[in-house]
Amino acid sequence: MPAVVQKNENKSTPVQYPGHSSEDTTSIAGIKWDNFFSDPNLNALIDTALRNNQELNITLQEIAISRSEVRARKGEYLPFVGVRGGAGVDKAARYTNIGAMEANTEIEPGKEMPDPLPDFQLGLYANWELDIWKKLRNAKKAAYARYLSSIDGKNFVITNLVAEIARSYYELLALDNQLDLVQKNIDIQNNALNIVKLQKEAARVNELAVRRFEAQVMHTKSLQYDIRQKITETENKINFLMGRFPQHITRSSQSFDNVIPGMLQTGIPSQLLSNRPDIQKAEQELAASKLDVKVAKARFYPSVGLSASAGYQAFNPAYFLKTPESLLYSLAGDLAAPLINRNAIKAAYISASAKQLQAVYNYERTILNAYIEVVNQMNKIDNLEKSYSLKSQQVDALSRSIKISNDLFISARADYMEVLLTQRDALEAKFELIETKKEQFNAMVNIYQALGGGWK
Repeated sequence: MPAVVQKNENKSTPVQYPGHSSEDTTSIAGIKWDNFFSDPNLNALIDTALRNNQELNITLQEIAISRSEVRARKGEYLPFVGVRGGAGVDKAARYTNIGAMEANTEIEPGKEMPDPLPDFQLGLYANWELDIWKKLRNAKKAAYARYLSSIDGKNFVITNLVAEIARSYYELLALDNQLDLVQKNIDIQNNALNIVKLQKEAARVNELAVRRFEAQVMHTKSLQYDIRQKITETENKINFLMGRFPQHITRSSQSFDNVIPGMLQTGIPSQLLSNRPDIQKAEQELAASKLDVKVAKARFYPSVGLSASAGYQAFNPAYFLKTPESLLYSLAGDLAAPLINRNAIKAAYISASAKQLQAVYNYERTILNAYIEVVNQMNKIDNLEKSYSLKSQQVDALSRSIKISNDLFISARADYMEVLLTQRDALEAKFELIETKKEQFNAMVNIYQALGGGWK
């Protein structure tokens, strides 16, 4: 048997997340998605997607396939019992040992062997491989572990689906707010344009100022069509996730004004092992790979099999059930072991061992990735909260600056470029504020997903 490298998985995680107490085990991962999200429109979208999403339905069929594999593996270490029946005719050549014997054989006094000779048979047969080395039982256990892995895979798809719809929904709300903002700014800029035209008539500004203000209005108007296209694409993305053709997504603009919660409860890192379906999936795949190694190792050892049959056989149906003359039975055992040219078995064993190592590294990588995702989102929530506060102050200041610049321009104490720049800066700052608010919602969704919420 070739020597292979074996490695045990490392399940250890840090005791706590940076800056959080290790004693608090309360985690938002235990909250159901319909309680975590307070928007009824969003919950209705998620509920529909969980019923109709094609990827999720494909995953459900993978579970059915894995369940059938378990049943097939279970049947391999149980006795195979079947029924066999047949009928035929046989004509032996006269000048052969069989033909000569049949010609001189009498069934009854004065009655020769029929020529050609019919043959009728009916009986039971059974085969059973004694699973001494647990090769077949371990194969069944490996199939069951993969069945559990497929269930965890389904839960992982659900987690991603819930989070993806929530992120797309908040993207849609942000685009609605941006479109509303652009339309309001068009009105503000049109008013400024009218003022400039009056100023030109009074010979206080030249034609250049009018043209610059008109260009600004045209630029802002063009923005709304870019936003409308993004709204269409985002709506259709949600429709695709819901498994339906494009239609309007019902939503409430007031949901975007909700207060973003501060630091959400994250529990402790070790809870990720039971809350994250991708970690559980990797764990089941690791368990299956370990059993595959045992199965491959057992192929080096002898296998013991039993076979038996019993039934009736006769050349004439009249004699078919005549006992014991027409009764036949057999019982045999066999022992087989690989002796020479075991390369295929060695290759399978080495391959199974390498896959077990891969499963260990994948399991450890999944745990590490889960921990890093949580830490990243925790820091992102904190940084976005500070950023949103500063950008809100920036928007307030620039909003006041618009009125001030307009007043100064009317009184000829500021030129038109200052008005244009102030309007542009204010619009950009408001866009960034909406984007930051959307990122706050997304960070809330992301940490819920990272902690393993959404599938329960």
